[in-house]
Amino acid sequence: MSAHARGLAGVPATQSGISSIDGEKGVLAYRGYPIDVLAAHSHYEETALLLLDGALPGAAQLSAFDAELRANRAVTPEVTALMRALPRNGHPMHMLQSVVASLGMFYPDEISQPSSSRSYADPDYARRMAIKIIARTATLAAYWERLRQDKAPLPPRADLGFAANLLYMLTGAEPEPFVARLMDACLILHAEHTINASTFTAMVTGSTLANPYSVISAAIGALSGPLHGGANQRVLLMLDEIGSPAHVQDWLDKKLEQKEIIWGMGHREYNVKDPRAVVLHDLIEKLVQHRGGKVSHYYAIAHTLEEAAKERLAAKGVYPNVDFYSGILYAELGIPTDQFTVLFAIARTAGWLAHWCEQIADNRIFRPTQVYTGEALREYVPLKDR
Repeated sequence: MSAHARGLAGVPATQSGISSIDGEKGVLAYRGYPIDVLAAHSHYEETALLLLDGALPGAAQLSAFDAELRANRAVTPEVTALMRALPRNGHPMHMLQSVVASLGMFYPDEISQPSSSRSYADPDYARRMAIKIIARTATLAAYWERLRQDKAPLPPRADLGFAANLLYMLTGAEPEPFVARLMDACLILHAEHTINASTFTAMVTGSTLANPYSVISAAIGALSGPLHGGANQRVLLMLDEIGSPAHVQDWLDKKLEQKEIIWGMGHREYNVKDPRAVVLHDLIEKLVQHRGGKVSHYYAIAHTLEEAAKERLAAKGVYPNVDFYSGILYAELGIPTDQFTVLFAIARTAGWLAHWCEQIADNRIFRPTQVYTGEALREYVPLKDR
């Protein structure tokens, strides 16, 4: 072997029935259902179950799944005590990765090594773990937001759906139905996206039969990078740097001349506007209407930047991706900037776990090869002779 694919670009690493992308037409589908349809008609609980099971659930199935999620939202006081010991100025993604990994120690009975009668491939075991992780990850994020503000964490409310409860625990106020619906749609849009860096990380970790908390912790670590999930936070920093719509053209000319990154622009899989960005753009428009035009300056800057970039970059297939508008919408919902990627992680647990289930059902540990470029075999020289 004398050639290799940098970043494994275009190299099929697995077979999957979970999601698909048509980059030319701008279509992302979960189990065959286009993302815009799910964002308009589904909710996160149903979409998560679709990803895990492969089909839209019936009413009884969905009700049972939702009830189990609500019943598993709380975490033990020992977990909260650990969170209180963490530095308050730490990034929420670092907290989430650390504390999710620790759950394997706080709940050892849940991850005890499989016996002959219960393997990691057992669908019941996988389902139980998926429910616990999806439910608890959201709680950890909300608890941390309260703790770092020196406020007592709010207990989960069993009378609220997933998105509404998340917003309530984060902000301390029950959201109006319109706002909860916006968050629901955002969670759906971020729930899955084929074999990206964090999903592949989850699959590789899962292939070793590491416990599922370690699997999700590893995926969170991959997602935290600015070239993956961390880009939505960078977008708002970029818009702050631009300052106003009037500065967009000069700023863009300078960035392109210096060949610097335009955060939130371009995606390896799409040659058109990311379908998730299309939906997010529409959601912001609805929010603008809902609030009578009263939204922050970020949207005007972003919209102007998208139009200016279209003239310069569309011929290269560079359009807004999911990160371009998601941070703006989160900011409008009162979410702190450094929590944006955490929301991404909360949503993506459903997709990661679906791939984990798929991997362990027919498992083979990942062991890629390499093209060696180092020294040929040589003799060791004793220290005194060097």
